[in-house]
Amino acid sequence: MLVENVMTQKEKLIVISAMSTVREALSLMKAHQVRSVIVDKGTKDGAYGLVTFKNILQSIVAEDGDIDLLNVYDIASTPAFSVSAKLDVKYAARMMVQNSIKRLLVLDNNELHGILTMTDIIGILMDSVE
Repeated sequence: MLVENVMTQKEKLIVISAMSTVREALSLMKAHQVRSVIVDKGTKDGAYGLVTFKNILQSIVAEDGDIDLLNVYDIASTPAFSVSAKLDVKYAARMMVQNSIKRLLVLDNNELHGILTMTDIIGILMDSVE
């Protein structure tokens, strides 16, 4: 099974500017009930990033950062780990396990197509058990 058959499509993703504040990112995450937002690439040849609850906790709580003074680019994981939509899911899952990550952006030609999460992969496994 290919990543493109399992991933969450681009249309359902929350994308934020790198210049947005961490408060704005957190508000979007709360409003859309998601655990991460994608940081848009600044230029055509730039890299997409990812902001997760973990990034926010590390920067705000652990390092006494100010939620209103930090921008998304200060805390984002950039470039985010990514895979092609045409990759077999088992290789993507292996990459996630080996690197202890829960999300992979799905990019082709440096354009965002979706995101693959551990939840997506577990969903496949659950369906195969039934």
